[in-house]
Amino acid sequence: MGAALSISNNIAEGSGASSKKEFSRFLDYAHRSVFENANILHLLNLRKYISDEQLNYFLEELNKLARKINSFQKYLNKDINN
Repeated sequence: MGAALSISNNIAEGSGASSKKEFSRFLDYAHRSVFENANILHLLNLRKYISDEQLNYFLEELNKLARKINSFQKYLNKDINN
């Protein structure tokens, strides 16, 4: 649960940052937390707490989230570099 909350907590904390560069750094933390969650899901699947179908569904949702975070981060960084 903590890893899942880490994603939204970092985005929320970053939204209060004093600069776009700092916000981008928090988005990086959130992006890393997506991968932490993927690892947890794999472990849950190995231990048979979730099915292969559930694993695939949640991994796809995490992939979508990672792409959204990455796109937002690119947008912020483009603005920083101009």
